[in-house]
Amino acid sequence: MVAEEFSSGSSPLHDLDPRIKIIVTTLFSIIVAVSDRVEVLLLALSFSACCIMVSSLPLIKVMGRLLLVNGFILFLWLLLPFTYPGKTLFSLGPLDATVQGIRYALSITIKSNTIVLAGIALLGTTPIFTLTHALRHLRVPDKLVQLLFFSFRYIHVIYFEYLRLLNAMKVRCFHPRSDLHTYKSYANLVGMVVLKSYDRSERVRDAMLCRGFKGKFWVLDHFRLKRGDLIFFIIMFIYLTGLGLLQWGEGLLS
Repeated sequence: MVAEEFSSGSSPLHDLDPRIKIIVTTLFSIIVAVSDRVEVLLLALSFSACCIMVSSLPLIKVMGRLLLVNGFILFLWLLLPFTYPGKTLFSLGPLDATVQGIRYALSITIKSNTIVLAGIALLGTTPIFTLTHALRHLRVPDKLVQLLFFSFRYIHVIYFEYLRLLNAMKVRCFHPRSDLHTYKSYANLVGMVVLKSYDRSERVRDAMLCRGFKGKFWVLDHFRLKRGDLIFFIIMFIYLTGLGLLQWGEGLLS
């Protein structure tokens, strides 16, 4: 279930204009994702770590989020060093780990953690409905904004519906085992969740049409840029430009 653990708080990052946060996070993530120089990645990682410190977020919860991300990255460490071509560093039986494969896995690890930390510090410190409001102001297509809005709004409903059906199965003495009956039961559970989700979406759609919804959300409260927002954006623009020059500057000069 989705929880806004970091959106409430008092810090300079919590008070920033969400439009600035979205723009900065997007540009920062793109630069980090396409960078391959160690200096750029380390500078970007240090920026993300500083943002976490400035936002005064509980480090234990932040580390918990990182553990989830690195759990998936662990599989890359089990595969990339032994499948990426290059100079052999060591061998495990018939498998040869290459220097290039280890570097590639390390690069992906740093990039992933850097982007996740920046997203937590900048976007995680803003309520999801405020972010959807900001996306609307940034002229993001209405359908994408509505998809984000309704996904967050009703994922809790779907989750509780899943728990209700699962409890109903347990009341009827269902005990999961490794047999065909268990597989069929779980398949039926997933199917019922999908059907009930579709039924709920139809009822929500009809209720919105009855209230005059025509495919567009009208916002009443609007954001106002403050001096601190502009200063932060200018500093970040200079910083991101510096990262770009450090990554591609030599190629441009040559």
